[in-house]
Amino acid sequence: MRKNAGVTSTRPDDLGPDPAPASASAPAPAQRTRLIATDLDGTLLRDDKSVSARTVAALGAAEEAGIEVFFVTGRPARWMDVVSDHVHGHGLAICGNGAAVVDLHGGAGTHSFVKIRAIERTNALEVVALLRAAAPGTSFAVERTGGIGHELAYPPLHLDPAVTIAPVEKLLAEDSGQADQPVLKILAHHGELSPDAFLALARTAVGDTANVTRSSPTALLEISAAGVSKASTLALCCAERGIAPHEVVAFGDMPNDVEMLSWAGTSYAMGNAHPDVITAASGRTVANNEDGVAVIIERILAQRTGA
Repeated sequence: MRKNAGVTSTRPDDLGPDPAPASASAPAPAQRTRLIATDLDGTLLRDDKSVSARTVAALGAAEEAGIEVFFVTGRPARWMDVVSDHVHGHGLAICGNGAAVVDLHGGAGTHSFVKIRAIERTNALEVVALLRAAAPGTSFAVERTGGIGHELAYPPLHLDPAVTIAPVEKLLAEDSGQADQPVLKILAHHGELSPDAFLALARTAVGDTANVTRSSPTALLEISAAGVSKASTLALCCAERGIAPHEVVAFGDMPNDVEMLSWAGTSYAMGNAHPDVITAASGRTVANNEDGVAVIIERILAQRTGA
């Protein structure tokens, strides 16, 4: 039994971790695999943000074999065009570290929300106050269903322009221009702290008020409502489909994947993964630039067919 951040899962005893980052290890029993859950950046996507032809073929083959594929990412819905052409049917993604489930059918510009797990405005403001006190110099952004707004000091880390640039308290005000849009997550950046130090400090300061994680190589934190994570939303989606944790194979590379990798019956840290991810996963595969997700999918399908 593995435990992490309040999420518990069980898996067969023979699925032990493989310490060698250069080889794929511990594939799930093929007859049990019903769903593949994969992170995007640093996992399914190569460093140039492309999806390789090998990976596209593996995703298609998995769905043809009756295995669902879920993209589970910290990205907002509007950044999902990168995989829209490769969803092969169901077209669902868990975005914003579990804050939203998004239907990708119809292609670019037509994505729609089918489930939202927002952070309440009052809780978001409490988190901001706690982090301002614990880490002076923190700057903030607010991710809503309709776009992002951020403070002037917040670095332009995003692929799209801000809807509004203003103090975070104004962005979260009841009379803000985006107040009718749910808040999916708060982002917090610090220019001097190391990424892991900032994460540890913020988790201590925020406590149970919200869920704090990170996926960026910089000191950028992603803050969701308490109890909202990739793992908890994936668990909800699987329960709706009658899929048990031991029937799920998950892939990831950064701290925001840890809970999901701990929850899934079988999980893989990429060859380029953060040390915490390696500890949480039940196996390892090769790096994202070497198509580590495709390597495991091909192995699962080969076992299923007896090839």
